[in-house]
Amino acid sequence: MSPGDPFVLLETRDLRARYDESPILRGIDLQVPENSVVALLGRNGVGKTTLLKTLMGLVPKAEGDLLFEGRPIGNLRPEERARLGFGYVPQGREIFPNLTVWENLQVSLSVAGPAGRERLEQVYTLFPVIQEMLRRKGGVLSGGQQQQLAIGRALLTAPRLLLLDEPTEGIQPSIIDQIEDAVHSLKREGDLSIILVEQYLDFARSASDTYAILDRGSVVHAGQSEELSEEVIQHYLTV
Repeated sequence: MSPGDPFVLLETRDLRARYDESPILRGIDLQVPENSVVALLGRNGVGKTTLLKTLMGLVPKAEGDLLFEGRPIGNLRPEERARLGFGYVPQGREIFPNLTVWENLQVSLSVAGPAGRERLEQVYTLFPVIQEMLRRKGGVLSGGQQQQLAIGRALLTAPRLLLLDEPTEGIQPSIIDQIEDAVHSLKREGDLSIILVEQYLDFARSASDTYAILDRGSVVHAGQSEELSEEVIQHYLTV
């Protein structure tokens, strides 16, 4: 990097992972600058979710380097990465349906301590419906409300890096707009970076600073999100 370039929060070098003996990630080189949003794009089954799980430590890396603030973390367990500042919102949200909204939030608060309590008002501001539904069971919320809860719960851990796996999947347009507004607000706050896996291209392009397109477990194209062209979309992303 040259002087004036943003600090690289997360970097992968030739990162590889497999399920059983089947290679899924085939040498991922990726940089996530501090205070930025990087969109991971690609058709279904190209390794986007596996990459997030490998970054979080849920899938072990087979080869390559994974650096956080310049420190190798490829051998750390998921809970150790969480303590470093990794937050993860998986595809499908995975809230606790039999707990109330407040009890779901308390799971994160019990881990994060004072830092999480300081974030609570921010979460309520980003997603007012969470505060309105504190006594409701998570399982009775709509899909969009559950997604807001899942993101809010992750934010309470005060992450440095937030991994969002398809946050707009199956969600009504009004809540997609709220989630996009929340991403922009978090960017303005300037205290975390986001890796966003997303199929909804308008949302991904608007919410992110840069993008990386995956195909067959490798990054095949990358650039500034505002420069993502229809030619690139047609070549790499249309089915």
